[in-house]
Amino acid sequence: MPTEVALLESRALRVERMGHVDVLDKVKSLVMLPDGIHVRTEDVARYFEVSTTSVRRLTDRHQPELNENGLRILRGSELRTFQSDMKSLWTEEAPESYPQAATQLRLFTRRTVLNVAMLLRDSDIARCVRTYLLDAEEELRVAYRSLDQRVTGIEGCLAGVGSALQELGPVLGRMSERFDSLDRKLDVTYQVVGAISVKLSDVSQGIVRIDTRMDGLAQQLKDLRG
Repeated sequence: MPTEVALLESRALRVERMGHVDVLDKVKSLVMLPDGIHVRTEDVARYFEVSTTSVRRLTDRHQPELNENGLRILRGSELRTFQSDMKSLWTEEAPESYPQAATQLRLFTRRTVLNVAMLLRDSDIARCVRTYLLDAEEELRVAYRSLDQRVTGIEGCLAGVGSALQELGPVLGRMSERFDSLDRKLDVTYQVVGAISVKLSDVSQGIVRIDTRMDGLAQQLKDLRG
C-alpha cells in the first residue's frame, strides 16, 4: 500500500486516485461558486485552512498537472463573461457584490482541489484527505481479496459440478433410452385399446339388434296367446 509520502512525491500515484473526489466532503464541506462546479483560490485556501499565497505558490509549481485536472485561469473577456454569469446565479442570501478579480481569476474544480490535497504538505485538512484516499484504497483491496476468494470458491464448486455432470451424462442417456422404449410400448398399447374399442362398439350394436328381435318375438307370442 502506498504511503502518504509516496503520494506527495509520485504524480503517477496521484493520477490513479483522481477519481475519488467524494473524499473531500468526507473531510470537510467544500463551498462551491453559484455554478456548482468551480471554486476560487481563496475558497481553496479556506477549505485547507492555509493562506491564499500558499495555494498560489503550489499552483505555480504544479500548474501543468493541475491544468490536466481542471484548473482554469480566466483573463479579459472570458473573465468578464464568467463574472457576469456568476452574478446572475448568485442568490439573494449571498453578498450583494460578487468578488471581482483585477486581471485574472483561477478556477478550481473538485478534481483540481483533490489534486491540491495530494500536493499540499502544510495542511492538516490535506493530510486528512490523503489518509482517506489511502484508507479507501486499502478497503478496496480487502474487498477485492474477499471477492477473489469467493469467486475462487465458486469456481471450485463449479468444477465439482462439472465432474458430477460428466458422470451423470451416461445415466441420463440410459434413462432417455428407457423413456423412448416406454413411449413405443404405450403407442402399441393405445393401438390395441383402440382396436378393442372398435370391436366392443360392434358387439354393442349386435346386442341392440338382438334386443330388438327379442322384443319382436315377445310381441308375437303375446298375440298368439291372445
